[in-house]
Amino acid sequence: MNRFADALSSGRLLLTAEYLPPRGSDADAVRMFSSALPSELDAVVVADNPDVVRSSALSAAVLLTRERCTGVVLSMTTRDRNRIALFSDALGAAALSVDAILCVSGNHQSLGVCPQAAAANDLDAVQFTRSMKNMILHGSGLNGKQYEPRIELQVGATAHPYMRPMDLNMVLLKKKVMAGADFLLTQAIFDLDGFSQWMDSVRQSGLDKRTAVLPSVLPLPSVQTALGLQRSQIYGPIPEAIIARISNAGDAVQEGVAIAAEMAMKLKTIPGVRGIHILGGCESLVSAVIQQSGLQTLNRKKDNLNA
Repeated sequence: MNRFADALSSGRLLLTAEYLPPRGSDADAVRMFSSALPSELDAVVVADNPDVVRSSALSAAVLLTRERCTGVVLSMTTRDRNRIALFSDALGAAALSVDAILCVSGNHQSLGVCPQAAAANDLDAVQFTRSMKNMILHGSGLNGKQYEPRIELQVGATAHPYMRPMDLNMVLLKKKVMAGADFLLTQAIFDLDGFSQWMDSVRQSGLDKRTAVLPSVLPLPSVQTALGLQRSQIYGPIPEAIIARISNAGDAVQEGVAIAAEMAMKLKTIPGVRGIHILGGCESLVSAVIQQSGLQTLNRKKDNLNA
């Protein structure tokens, strides 16, 4: 098993954080980000053009594998690749010691990445997850081609806890888990009650026993960002109390970190939660969230128990 697989099988609380590759071609920017990230992380999840056109996620992931002793997860967006490109990049990632592939469909390109671009969408996220798992377990690729040596990758998918009705949400989630998702990263959580209702359904379905659920927290840097996300509903509802806290804070960034840390502390106590994922792509905010939430102490205690 690779590094991230070891963490997934350990039974302890997991810590992961998002990395947004640079918009330019500066490899030193990736190295600087890597050196500044806290050592408590079990994996860095490299985003794949989620907002604008950025440097190759694959190249950034490979650079991170050379700089860090923690796991590296490569996001791959079906929006931008057909199945030939998806399989080719996955094989290349495995050859270069990337630990896991996060299978995502991606936001529509008209939402800001590049409205003029044509999307591929040859496979959806569920089909991609299933294809990756078949390749890993059975060595079966396109047209039944067998791969040697055995490919060692974990496969992940995303989940949206606020999609309703809940029955439909669970149907989609079951498809991803049955397709072979070893872990699930959620959208950013701001509404704890709504997430708790979703986790109740996840536990009732037994899906928490079949995959590792890692809810995400996002440090909001400004009230403008908070209001924009509230209008778009891309992460589900953002309570007015959170908007008010950031709006009235003397330092909006620090208040956003405090809110994310508080949410992480609450999320880690919910039965079925296997870890915390920190969104945002800023190493200083990742470190601050971990420190303020006490997650590094909890991980250290569990590591000692497992030693």
